[in-house]
Amino acid sequence: MVNEAYERWLNHPNLDPSYKEVLEHMTEKEKNDAFYTTIEFGTAGMRGLLGPGTNRINLHTIRKANEGFAAYIEAQGEEAKQRGVAIGYDNRHMSPEFAMDSARVLAKHGIRSYVFESLRPTPELSFAVRYFHCFGGIMVTASHNPKEYNGYKLYDEKGCQLVPALAQQVIDRVNAVKDELAITADVSAEEEKLITVIGKEVDEEYYKNVLSIQLNPDVDKDLIKIIFTPEHGTANIPVKEVYTRAGYHFVAVEEQCTPDPDFSNTPTPNPEEPGSYELALEYAKREDADIILVCDPDADRMGVGVKHEGEYKLLTGNQSGSVLIEYILSQLSEKGQMPPHPVMFNTVVTSDLGEKIANKYGVECEKTLTGFKFIGEKVAKYEVSGEKNYVFGYEESYGSLIKPFVRDKDAPQACLMLAEAACYYKAQGKTLVDVLYALYEELGYYEESQTSLKLEGQEGAMRIKQILSDLRASDVTEIAGEAVVRFEDYKECIIKEKDAVRELTGFTKSDVLKYYLADGSWIAIRPSGTEPKCKFYYCVKGTSLADAHEKTLAYQKAMAEMTK
Repeated sequence: MVNEAYERWLNHPNLDPSYKEVLEHMTEKEKNDAFYTTIEFGTAGMRGLLGPGTNRINLHTIRKANEGFAAYIEAQGEEAKQRGVAIGYDNRHMSPEFAMDSARVLAKHGIRSYVFESLRPTPELSFAVRYFHCFGGIMVTASHNPKEYNGYKLYDEKGCQLVPALAQQVIDRVNAVKDELAITADVSAEEEKLITVIGKEVDEEYYKNVLSIQLNPDVDKDLIKIIFTPEHGTANIPVKEVYTRAGYHFVAVEEQCTPDPDFSNTPTPNPEEPGSYELALEYAKREDADIILVCDPDADRMGVGVKHEGEYKLLTGNQSGSVLIEYILSQLSEKGQMPPHPVMFNTVVTSDLGEKIANKYGVECEKTLTGFKFIGEKVAKYEVSGEKNYVFGYEESYGSLIKPFVRDKDAPQACLMLAEAACYYKAQGKTLVDVLYALYEELGYYEESQTSLKLEGQEGAMRIKQILSDLRASDVTEIAGEAVVRFEDYKECIIKEKDAVRELTGFTKSDVLKYYLADGSWIAIRPSGTEPKCKFYYCVKGTSLADAHEKTLAYQKAMAEMTK
């Protein structure tokens, strides 16, 4: 089957010439990995390695996705086609080509599109969908993945990534396309007119909306200095522009401000990894900066470093999220601006600390599955019903949304609000770490961490499935000597607690397991939706930070043993 697919590509008259030589020089292992399956178009779209093959991101697999998306839009009628699709892209290899190729495939179906003139953040693509009242959106990005990757994400008319029910309708149509090589992007002059290039008009409206989130716009901005890096990605212009207009003092890591698809001046573009802070830390020490802000390439995630007691401490996504929640909710409360029936959203793998902070201010917390589309779906639901009012949403993976004029994680918003919080607290003689430690003392000592097994290729995918299957079949009663008091299985939709089994409701089925322990900690396991990894999430509660850390190491060791 692999050889058959390989030969079909190698000898197909429509094969893009740039792929021919790569195919001819493939080893048997490379050939197998590139053709053993078809790259999955899942509920999060597609993400994978660049290159020729059915299991790769390339012009032909992107065209197949667009052919399916076009069929989905056509099924909604002529109005959907005329409302069209907004298309954005990041700095990665082939991103501009994939974006324009997408517009042309849609044009062949009579579907209008609005394509950004150059790279833009994912949140601005979400904003553009809403700004132009489009029927949907496409973002070409692999987010924080290494340079060898690219991807393709779809958005609905609300600017939210497609939720599973809608995504399945697209998936069915994508899967119905039998020959991705037969699809071309050749358009007539008339079809070309359906493609509109967009830019500054949308930028300006987006910036205005981002600036509108400020709670204390007159805070003394002379108090702090910021080191900012876009990691070669799309945050470069938007964050600089917003900071300049708001009056913040920042120094950009210039070596990482070029839109370099090879990410030449950073060990990794992922704010979850310490390597992404290396150069920024050098700048911070030289400039004696107060905070470091690192955005991933498509500017939906933000990492934070804080100078505290002479050293720079890197915050996790859970920690920076907790600080933002404390600042935003305290200010809304103090100013009498807290809306009625306020609600905050996070996910089933996000720390318990954020929920405790929210509850302290009378804010309800609703949990969703991992994936900001589920938070966007909730925002849309309450926007219509008026039953609850959004005040914040975030994930442990360094992404948050302050105001929902965007329906995805928005790093420019987060950068602006965190800078404001840093100024506000410094005026009181406190760092953001001081704020975090005060929350620990008040609400409990938590250490959140994540480990992962990287398992690539066909064998890796099978191994990840086996790990979840084995855990699901095991009756785990204790982990590192601590009793399991509750078990949740989001695929089988069951809760096991006190020898009783009941239904788990309110979530789409997902391959996630979660163990609650007697000491107030929990551990969750899930396959990554975007990388060849099995992820383990730990939210560990201790009597002190040292105790929480010691427990974390014990739990990580126990899970490693259980999943050998």
